[in-house]
Amino acid sequence: MTEYGRGSGSEPWHPEDPLYGDQGWGGQQSAHGQGQYGGGQQSYPQDPYTHQQQVPYAQQPQDPYAQQPQDPYAQQSQDPYAQQQHYPQQPAYGAQQDPYAQQAQQVQQPQQPQYGNTGWDTGQQAAMPYDAHQADPYGGQGGYGETSDYYGTPEAYPPPQPPGRREAAPQQAPAQNPDWDPEAQPEETHPFFTGSDDPDGKNKDVEDDEEYEDDSRASRRGGRGGGERRGGKGKKKSRNGFACLVVSLVLVGGLGGAAYFGYSYWQDKFGAAPDYTGKGTGEVEVEIEKGAFGYDIGNILKKKGVVKSVDAFVSAQNENPKGKSIQAGVYLLRKEMSAAEAVKMMVDPNSQNLLVIPEGTRNVNVYEMVDKKLGLKKGTTKGIAKSEASDLGLPKWASDGKNIKDPLEGFLFPAAYPVTKETKPESILKKMVSRANEEYGKLDLEATAKKHKLDGPWEVLTVASLVQAEGLTHDDFRKMAEVVYNRLKPDNTVTNRKLEFDSAFNYLKNQSKIKISSNEIRTNPDPYNTYYHEGLPPGPISNPGDEALRATLNPTGDGWMFFISLDGKKTDFTKTAAEHEKLNDKFKEKHGLG
Repeated sequence: MTEYGRGSGSEPWHPEDPLYGDQGWGGQQSAHGQGQYGGGQQSYPQDPYTHQQQVPYAQQPQDPYAQQPQDPYAQQSQDPYAQQQHYPQQPAYGAQQDPYAQQAQQVQQPQQPQYGNTGWDTGQQAAMPYDAHQADPYGGQGGYGETSDYYGTPEAYPPPQPPGRREAAPQQAPAQNPDWDPEAQPEETHPFFTGSDDPDGKNKDVEDDEEYEDDSRASRRGGRGGGERRGGKGKKKSRNGFACLVVSLVLVGGLGGAAYFGYSYWQDKFGAAPDYTGKGTGEVEVEIEKGAFGYDIGNILKKKGVVKSVDAFVSAQNENPKGKSIQAGVYLLRKEMSAAEAVKMMVDPNSQNLLVIPEGTRNVNVYEMVDKKLGLKKGTTKGIAKSEASDLGLPKWASDGKNIKDPLEGFLFPAAYPVTKETKPESILKKMVSRANEEYGKLDLEATAKKHKLDGPWEVLTVASLVQAEGLTHDDFRKMAEVVYNRLKPDNTVTNRKLEFDSAFNYLKNQSKIKISSNEIRTNPDPYNTYYHEGLPPGPISNPGDEALRATLNPTGDGWMFFISLDGKKTDFTKTAAEHEKLNDKFKEKHGLG
C-alpha cells in the first residue's frame, strides 16, 4: 500500500462511500471538493491522474517521486523535499510547510495511521489534502504556521490517543517520580486482598484521584510523601499475606477433597468389592422371588445382612460353577458371611426352606405337610381349605358338584414352595392354585375334551389324575391314558365302560393298598368307586404333574385295554381280556389272593 493512495484498488473512494471523509473528534465530515480544514469549495483544473485511467500507484510505470519529466508534481509548487539536503528537526507538522498546499487535484487517501491527518484511525478515515492556506481547526488560525506546537511539550508525550484506543496513564518515569521502583510488583486492587470497605468499587475513582494528588505533591516536596506512601504499602502487604494464607488453605482443602474423591472413585471402579470373611453367625431366613437374578439376589442378601456388598455376591456367583443355578425359594443362611459361602449354601438344596409337593400327592396329604412345615395344629390347613375354597382362585371351569370330596383336588400343583415363619396357610394355598392355573393355561384342555368326548377341562384333569396315580414312567402315562379313553367308549363291551381302577377306590378310602378283596371293591357304592359306577369319578383323585398332563393330551393309539403291575415297579399292558387274566392269576398267586 502506498503512502498517498488507497492501495492496489481499481478506483478511488466514491464520495457516497459511508467511510468517505474524516469525522475526527468533532464528528464533522467534509463535503466533496471542500477542504477539510475549512474554506470554500475549490476547483482543481489540473488532474494529474486523468492521463493514467485511474491506475493505482503500484501499477504506474513512472514513480511520482522520481525526478522524471512525467512527474505530475513537477509542474506544481516547489517541493521542499526536493530542495532540502537534510531534514531539520521540527517540533510538529504545524511549523512545516505543507508540500501539497499548491497541488491542483485533491488526492483521496485511504485510512492512514499518520499524525498528518486530523481524523483518528477509527475505520472511517478519509483522504484529505494538506492545504497550507486553509484554516486549522485545532489552532483556530489561518494556517499551520500560526498554531502552537502541541507535540513539543512534555505534557503531550506520548501523543493523544483516539477514544477507541485510550488506556490508563502509564507509570511515571523514574526521573519524574523518585519513589517509582521498576522491580516492584503491582499492588492488588481487589477488595478481598486490599481489605477495602468498598467491595463494589464505588469509591475507587475518588480514592485513585486522591492517591494521584498525594503522589504528585510528594514528588514536588521531596521524599517525605514517598515515606508516607511506603507506610501505606506495609499495611496492604499484611492484608495480602492473610489473603494468601486463606487462598492457600482453600487450595489445600480442595486438593485434599479431590484426592479423596478420586481414591473413592478408583476404589469403587477398580478395587475389590467389600466383603465379609468366614461362614457367618446365627441364622436368617431369606426369600428369593421368582425371576430374581444375580444383582437382585445380591440386593436381597445385603438388606438381610448376609453379605456386605452386591458386587461381592455377583463376583462369587460368577466364580462358582453352579452359581447360575440358584432358584427362587426360601433359604436358611447366616448373617455376615462371605459372599462365596453364601453362594455355596444357596446351591445346596438342603439350605432351602421349601415345601415340596410331589407329583400325584392327594390334598389330604398336602394339608398335613403344610401344618407340619408351619408348625400348626393338625387339621388347621384342611379346615381353612374347606372354608375358603371359593376365595383361593379356582378357575371358572372347576366343578363344585355335591359328590366332589374336595373342590381343591387337582389344583394344589406339585412343586417346591418357599415358606417362612410368617407364612399363613391360606397364603401358600393361593400360591399352589395360582401355579396350577398357570400350568393348565399352557395346555389346550378344551380341545382335548372335544377330541375324546369329555365334559370340558374338568374331566380332562380327572383323567390326568388317574394316569398320574396308576402310571410309573412316562411311557406308562401315555399307555395308561389310552386305556382310560378306550374303556370310556360307548362300544366297550369288555368292561361295559367301567374303568375298574384301584387308585380311585383307595382315594375314597384315603388309603394306598395293593391287596383289595374283590368282594369289598365291587360292592362299595361310593361315587368314586370305578368298579361299581361307569365312567369317570366325580373329580380328580390327586394332583397330576406336567408329564401326566401332557400324556393325557397325547395318548398312544395301539389298542391297549388292560394293565397290571406284578411287582409295583413295572406295568404290563395287554389288549385282550384273555391276556389280562393270565397276568391277573400270577398277581393273585404272588400276593396270596383268592
